[in-house]
Amino acid sequence: MSIPFIKDDPLPTGVVEDLGRPGGVRLRRLRCGNPGPFTFLGTNTYLIGEGRVAVLDPGPEDAAHRAAILTALGGETVSHILVSHTHRDHSPGAAALRAATGAPCLGFGPHMTPPGAGGEGGDHDFRPDRRLADGEAVEGEGWRLTALHTPGHCANHLCFALEGTGVLFSADHVMSWSTSVVSPPDGEMAAYMAALERLIARGDSLYLPGHGAPLAEPIRFARALLAHRGAREAALLAALRESGPATVPALVERLYSPIDPRLVAAAGRSLLAHLLKLRAEELVREAGETWAAV
Repeated sequence: MSIPFIKDDPLPTGVVEDLGRPGGVRLRRLRCGNPGPFTFLGTNTYLIGEGRVAVLDPGPEDAAHRAAILTALGGETVSHILVSHTHRDHSPGAAALRAATGAPCLGFGPHMTPPGAGGEGGDHDFRPDRRLADGEAVEGEGWRLTALHTPGHCANHLCFALEGTGVLFSADHVMSWSTSVVSPPDGEMAAYMAALERLIARGDSLYLPGHGAPLAEPIRFARALLAHRGAREAALLAALRESGPATVPALVERLYSPIDPRLVAAAGRSLLAHLLKLRAEELVREAGETWAAV
């Protein structure tokens, strides 16, 4: 099943997009000017509610983006600053926004993998004022969000369901423009796939991702993502069974070619995540840097 990626997102950096009022809740989107091979055109920040507003994912530490958020609010009060996860393109902007507004920061918790142990991409300074457990609700004027712990891309990743509307803020677990990088040890493939199945079972009607345009047919899209991961895993296992033991770089060359050179390292991390899942299932074994089918 091919994944129907959306490669076009015409929203200019710093401009506010009105996403309507599902269930009577006003939703707006801004995009930070931090494009790149893993951020697409930039990180999405969402404004939830009206009058007293929650800001979801303030993005990196970026003065221009923070100014755009405050301008978009136009005198409205920030009641909550929500963080989906602690990668550096999502959470570092929370500290300055908190200082500017006095609003508390909420998230699952600090980054869970230390630097030097696979946590180099994490925001290790983030400390939420309130930790959100799986299934915990956050409420504001006219809206209610439920935090859903969805590890895999990041161990402390949260999606947020806007109750009564079918809207899910899917952050980086499901993005409209690309698959998510799953990089061990903070990223875990088995957890990623299980959380994806959980989101599919919810049956939401609109995903608002951390990067890229809104997803109007999210369940079809998420099923395609799950099928893609399953197919990649099957191809990986077949390659080891047919051609014998191999290193991760050799497997990347075989399974991803051709590939953008900027994405080779990320592809290797995702393949490693698949290999670790298969090892836990006793389907492959590791000997140094070489992997073999059992």
